[in-house]
Amino acid sequence: MTSLVDAFPPFGVTVACGSIALRPITDDVLPDLLEIARAGIHAPDRMPFSVPWTETPAEDFARQFVTHHWRMRSSFTAKDWSLYFAVYHDDELVGTQSVSTNSYLVTRTGETGSWLGMPFQGRGIGTLMRQTIIALMFDHLDAAQVTSGAFLDNPASLAVSRKLGYRPNGQVRHERRAGELAINQHLVLTPENFVRPSEALQVQGIPAFRSFVGLD
Repeated sequence: MTSLVDAFPPFGVTVACGSIALRPITDDVLPDLLEIARAGIHAPDRMPFSVPWTETPAEDFARQFVTHHWRMRSSFTAKDWSLYFAVYHDDELVGTQSVSTNSYLVTRTGETGSWLGMPFQGRGIGTLMRQTIIALMFDHLDAAQVTSGAFLDNPASLAVSRKLGYRPNGQVRHERRAGELAINQHLVLTPENFVRPSEALQVQGIPAFRSFVGLD
């Protein structure tokens, strides 16, 4: 009998590094992630996201939250794919970490994205979870570079990027909220500049995933 992981190998990918574990966002995880997001990811007067999804009206928030994850799965192709992970710190669910690609077999480039519940911020978790997914991309998925970005009024994210070896890669002007201009600093990281985590990765499900996206 075909299992869910056999049918969709991204559900079989897990990554651990020190106190951090990245595990697939299956439907049973979505309600707990939803509650963390509802409890707050950032102060009300700040907006770290290009799409201000955290300001979705309360009556629509749950529906849009879960359908976003379903949409990412349903749009997964070998050419353009996104890996979304639930992040656990010492086995406690704390947020999400993702990487998204376009024409990956040609570009070998992935864009990282993440969020953490406010109680878990400022403890080094964000740094380690980003190191973990970058190491996965470089060491197990043949990436040539990894990109990221942050608004200039998000110094914490920019500090993490500098710490990990990212280099500036231009700026883009966004209408972040209606009528609000915000400058997004683009960043790029290559293997030779990557400041690696102190512990090695433990990975599962990589051979099947590589085959699924055409790497092998």
